[in-house]
Amino acid sequence: MIWRSLRTRLTLLVAAAVALAIAVSAGACFMIVRKQLYDQVDFELKHKSDLPWLMQNCGPTPEPAGPYGPPQATQIIYSDGRPTCYLGVALKVTQEDRDIASQGGRPHFHNGLAEDGSPMRIVTAQVGPGMAVMDARPIGRLQNTLRNVALLLGVVSALGVIGAGTAGLLIARTALRPVGRLTKAVEHIAQTEDLGTRIPVEGDDEIARLSSSFNAMTAALAGSRERQKQLVADAGHELRTPLTTLRTNIDLLLRSEQTGRSLDPKAKERLLVNVKAQFAELSTLVADLLQLARGDTEHEPHVELGFHEVVTAAVERARLRGAEVVTELGPWYVVGSATSLERAVLNLIDNAAKFSPGGQVEVRLRGGRLTVRDHGPGLPQEELPHVFERFWRSPSARGLPGSGLGLAIVAQAVAEAGGEVRLANAPGGGAIATMELPGTLMRSSETDKSH
Repeated sequence: MIWRSLRTRLTLLVAAAVALAIAVSAGACFMIVRKQLYDQVDFELKHKSDLPWLMQNCGPTPEPAGPYGPPQATQIIYSDGRPTCYLGVALKVTQEDRDIASQGGRPHFHNGLAEDGSPMRIVTAQVGPGMAVMDARPIGRLQNTLRNVALLLGVVSALGVIGAGTAGLLIARTALRPVGRLTKAVEHIAQTEDLGTRIPVEGDDEIARLSSSFNAMTAALAGSRERQKQLVADAGHELRTPLTTLRTNIDLLLRSEQTGRSLDPKAKERLLVNVKAQFAELSTLVADLLQLARGDTEHEPHVELGFHEVVTAAVERARLRGAEVVTELGPWYVVGSATSLERAVLNLIDNAAKFSPGGQVEVRLRGGRLTVRDHGPGLPQEELPHVFERFWRSPSARGLPGSGLGLAIVAQAVAEAGGEVRLANAPGGGAIATMELPGTLMRSSETDKSH
């Protein structure tokens, strides 16, 4: 498992990257030093051999090597490779040397050997038809120097790799310390489901932003959990009353049937009407709860639609319920869910109709602003901030049908569409609800055509 940790992998990656860089640098340094040393020897070997002088001063036999190795050496060879005379030790003749003697061409620099096996740097150049001179310098010390340089670079590279691994480990520990805290926090939340856990945020780098985002996510999850708990508690409280009433009425009906004492027909009818009304109220309450319990990602796909058409459909549904609605609608196109927005508009109209019995509800849409006004008594100023809270009901409205969820559903639908909604007392009496949604006067396709 240790090889799978991010810290180990980061350490290995840093060490490998530094090791590769050191290896490339060491190799490049070695090649540069080697080339410079050989270039210096080759420069000393460059000369134009004076054949008559060589023929006059060279001997028929090679000279022996000195106590410090072979000195510089020169010998003349024929195209068949036979030496003619020597200045210094004898050199081993290769095929390339014979080719230069017979064919000529550019001087040929190469590493070779003396007859005793000593390493030499040799240049072979043609000095006449079928003849070439081989001039050489010993390179034993040069090769020893290169071996020492290679050994030194190898040791430095090894120490560099070890240092890189150590530095990589320290860097990984330092850089991943916030990640470790984040990991422990996530594991703690997974084990304990404690969404109140927070991670300290230090700095403004990517890790700090990740920690901030994680804290925001857990705060949102904690808020969502609290809202769910509150919704369940409020729902249980609101469901208790209609369920108790239903059970009481049904018990009365059953007791009358079991005891054989029939209820008065009118009383029985009132009882059944009451049961039906309680079922209707319960159905409405359950539907509203399901609407509010939806997650933000569970809504219908948002599409471009005519908001004035949505308002018209909601008005028609409200009129079927007996509301008297006066409209003044202008075109407005938004991006959202037609079902949610129609439900929101219908809830606003129903709420206005409920507080202005026998009065008109005025619905106007201009430039993305929808207003729904009633002509009822209005609301006390201190109650206005609470109207969009779940299950909140004005004391003056608790005798009217409803669950206190209608305006909460409106607020949720408008927020999903990126808009705002508010409720205020209208000048001259009554209340006015205002819904503002971002949009345009024309569809986007029509806008593109006009351009």
